[in-house]
Amino acid sequence: MRLTKFTDLALRAVMRLAVPEKGGPRSGSGGTSLTTREVAEVMDVPYAHMAKAITRLQHLGVLEARRGRGGGLDLTPLGRRASVGWLVRELEGQEEVVACDGDPPCPLRGACRLRGALRDAQEAFYAALDPLTVADLVTSPTGPVLVGLTSRRDAD
Repeated sequence: MRLTKFTDLALRAVMRLAVPEKGGPRSGSGGTSLTTREVAEVMDVPYAHMAKAITRLQHLGVLEARRGRGGGLDLTPLGRRASVGWLVRELEGQEEVVACDGDPPCPLRGACRLRGALRDAQEAFYAALDPLTVADLVTSPTGPVLVGLTSRRDAD
């Protein structure tokens, strides 16, 4: 199974926001929050792509976004304790691994055993992620690396 780039971006954003900067002026928890633009820059992805992922995460209740002076992004309590399996399911949607009913439909769709096996494998993939939380993903050594990321602009 392969995750979409959209899910990858959303997970990276959540992970970055889950780690506060120690001693820095910005943090993902309390203090001044990171903006969508800043998260996009440190993850080295286009702002428009990250903005779409951030919007979806807001709709899921995983993060809050505030506009204006003192605004930024913060994880919600749900975002901190969310199961990674749940989050990936929500971001990926419930699409089947194969499109048996496409155009033209697969001639085996009425008697195929592959479709069920792939559905079971997909659920096993998600089930393996269910025990993990966002907080689990940012324990050492990942957290310090996330905080140490800088945008290319800052590196110049």
